[in-house]
Amino acid sequence: MTDAFEQQVKETVVAEQIVYDGRIIQVVDETVQLSDGRTSHRDIVHHSGAVAVLALTDDNKMIVEKQWRAPIRQVTMEIPAGKLDARDVDELAAIKRELNEEVRLQAGKIEKITGFYSSVGFADEYITIYLATELTPVATQLPQDADEQLAIEYLSFEEATALFETGQMNDSKTIVAYLYWKTLQ
Repeated sequence: MTDAFEQQVKETVVAEQIVYDGRIIQVVDETVQLSDGRTSHRDIVHHSGAVAVLALTDDNKMIVEKQWRAPIRQVTMEIPAGKLDARDVDELAAIKRELNEEVRLQAGKIEKITGFYSSVGFADEYITIYLATELTPVATQLPQDADEQLAIEYLSFEEATALFETGQMNDSKTIVAYLYWKTLQ
C-alpha cells in the first residue's frame, strides 16, 4: 500500500546504463526524475538475493563459518548462506543446498525467521533467514564452491553472546540470526 509521503518522494527511472555485469552483482547508473521535476543519478547494485540459515545443533549450538571476505580484508564469522541462483527452484532448495555444501548437514526441520534488505542505500539484495534444526549428516555431499575456504565452528549461546557484546560478531545476517536465537533462550 502506497502512502502519501511515498507519492510525494517517489522517483521515476528515466535512463539506465549498466556499468558492470558480473557473476554476483550488476551495477547500474540510473538517471531518475525526482518528484519535483529535477533529475539525479543513483548508483544501484542489483543482486539475485540470498538465503542464510541459523543452524542449531541438538545441544543448542550455533553453526558458523569462518572465511576471508575480500571487501573488508578480514576473516568473518558468519552463519551459512548463499545467493539464489539457477540451481534453486525456491528458497527452501537453496537452504538445503547451502547446508549441504558448506556444513555437510541436512535439517529435519526448517522454518522461515525473517528477511531484510542488506543495504538499502545502494543495493537491492534481499536476504531471507531460516532456522534449521534436527540436523544430521548428509548422505551425498554436494561440491563446495571452488573458491571457498571455510572453517566450521560450533558456538554455545554464551560464546555467541560474548562475540556479539564485544563487536566481534559483525556480519549483519549473523547478528540478526543471533538476536532471534536470543529470543528462544
